[in-house]
Amino acid sequence: MRYGAPILKLAGFPVPEVLKSNATYESVEKLLEKRGKVVVKPIFYGGVGKKGKAGLVKIVDNVQDAMKAKRELYFAEHQFHNEKVIANGVTFEEFIPSEYEIYFNLNVSTISRRPEFTLSIDGGIDIEELPPERIISQSFDPLTGLKNYHIIDALAELDAPQDLISALVRHLPKLWELYNDYGFTTLELNPIRVERKNGRLHAIACDFKGMLDQDNPLADRLNLPAEIFETNLSEFEIEVNQLRTYQGQSDVAVINPKGTITSFMFGGGANSAATEILSEKTTISSDFGGNPPYEKMYHIARIVYNYWLEQSNVLLIIGGKANNTDIFVTYKAMFDALRDYYKTHPKKDLYVVSGRGGPNLIQGFAYARDILESLEIPYKFFGYDSSMIEVIQYAVDMDNWMIENNPKNPSYAHQ
Repeated sequence: MRYGAPILKLAGFPVPEVLKSNATYESVEKLLEKRGKVVVKPIFYGGVGKKGKAGLVKIVDNVQDAMKAKRELYFAEHQFHNEKVIANGVTFEEFIPSEYEIYFNLNVSTISRRPEFTLSIDGGIDIEELPPERIISQSFDPLTGLKNYHIIDALAELDAPQDLISALVRHLPKLWELYNDYGFTTLELNPIRVERKNGRLHAIACDFKGMLDQDNPLADRLNLPAEIFETNLSEFEIEVNQLRTYQGQSDVAVINPKGTITSFMFGGGANSAATEILSEKTTISSDFGGNPPYEKMYHIARIVYNYWLEQSNVLLIIGGKANNTDIFVTYKAMFDALRDYYKTHPKKDLYVVSGRGGPNLIQGFAYARDILESLEIPYKFFGYDSSMIEVIQYAVDMDNWMIENNPKNPSYAHQ
């Protein structure tokens, strides 16, 4: 909430009082006087989650314990996904008692390609742990935005009490303007704690997660320090980031250095869906949308192949139906790079799966087909009318099949 609280204030969303690492004994004591407790959290750059589960969130009721928690958490280590991350400071946050905890997320639907909100009145835990009937997701028209009736209908479907509906409908629609006006690709609050005060429920955002399109000029309006985007970058990430330009995105992150599926993902929705479904199978998570020019896409593809193709069973190219990305240009770049890769590397077993839609799709598929057949690489293409989820699952199934039928697999001889 060190950066989340000021951002949420832009939308007029209630937030707790937050003190930085350099807070004095006196200021922490005053914060304790408000509620009797203070929450101490470590600061991790790069959108690190699951801190509570790891025991890295401390609730204390006196200044001495607050400062002790600061010493313990200031440089705390945390295993997040496959990476060990180190904290850089802490925050002291106002403790908010709650009658309800709410989960709320704004993103782009991988099915409709429209903005979508996800809402649950059973927040405060990982959303994956909730049964489907306790979560509701609904897309809406970006031209009209998120309206009160969207929230009212969703909460009614979740059987929320009327006073809770009243508390949330006052504030949740404000988040759409924040999301839309400042270049966010994901905006998540978990939990929004709802306390009863003077007989009325009040919603207060107690944890904030946001992902920004750093190539979108709207994101610059937040005036965020560059340090919050810092992570422990791998050599691969550094090399790709050197190609960052406004024309075309080049966002990459290593997910599993031992993965067996390498993915070119186009668009935030594809990134979210593919990263979630592929899980530990994927070497990288990426977003190469935004109509990248041929030269940029070619060089990105060469870097990706040089780092990851040798260990990969499946090369996945996935995205929704593009509005302005020229499919032929991006496919020509990726498959020219693949052809050139094989000029200097030994041939290996590889299967190519592609699901895309957009301008010059057939021309792009035809060009890819000719190169793949000349290289004798098997493939399967899916058009714009295919489910993105099913395409990604097909890649997973193919990877499983290739692993099972690999002679180097210890179980292969028993099949």
